[in-house]
Amino acid sequence: MTGNEKFVRRVVANCILGAVIIAVFGVSFAFLSRDVSTADAPIYKGGSSDKVSLMVNVYWGTEYIQPMLDIFAENGVTTTFFVGGMWVRDNEETLKKICAAGHEIANHGYFHKDHKKLNYERNREEIEVTHKLVESITGVSMNLFAPPSGSFGDTAIKAAEDLGYKTIMWSLDTIDWRDKDSELIFSRATEKAEGGSLILMHPTEATVNALNRIIRTLANKQLKVAKVSEVLAV
Repeated sequence: MTGNEKFVRRVVANCILGAVIIAVFGVSFAFLSRDVSTADAPIYKGGSSDKVSLMVNVYWGTEYIQPMLDIFAENGVTTTFFVGGMWVRDNEETLKKICAAGHEIANHGYFHKDHKKLNYERNREEIEVTHKLVESITGVSMNLFAPPSGSFGDTAIKAAEDLGYKTIMWSLDTIDWRDKDSELIFSRATEKAEGGSLILMHPTEATVNALNRIIRTLANKQLKVAKVSEVLAV
């Protein structure tokens, strides 16, 4: 190969490398400057006229999950468990039991962070790491995300959306994590319940004590407990 040919090849190679760098920069710039204002709004209520969901958010309370599963089974219903990645890491077998019982598994982030304060990359990481962890254990590919403490901003919603997720909030909150009172939990879950309601709860002793009556009272109101995805569907 002559010196002239080597020079031409070197120039061509440098041009290709430069084009690749420019392309990568362009993708990175687009990624960082994405328009979060186009993100879908979070969902507070489903479209079903006769179904509600008892959304169980799980970061702790593992000892109460089996009693909850037993009550759901006794009443012939399934619902949705929004699981935190940290909890999943330490409770694989319990997660498998939830799946085996036919319940829907959804995403509750990894570290229980305030997602409104996180940038796009951190929001995405919280959701994606939890997604991959749950999928590796159960084979389930989740698509519903409940931000911890209900804290979100446009960036959090956009990150979830870009990962194929819908952001789910709630219609009714039992506040069972704070008020360990079965009567309060029962009334908050049932008094204003209607078709499409998303009812938030956690695995607590007081919730377990109220759960059977909640399900039966909802049934008396012609409302069936179902998975969040079923409640969203019209």
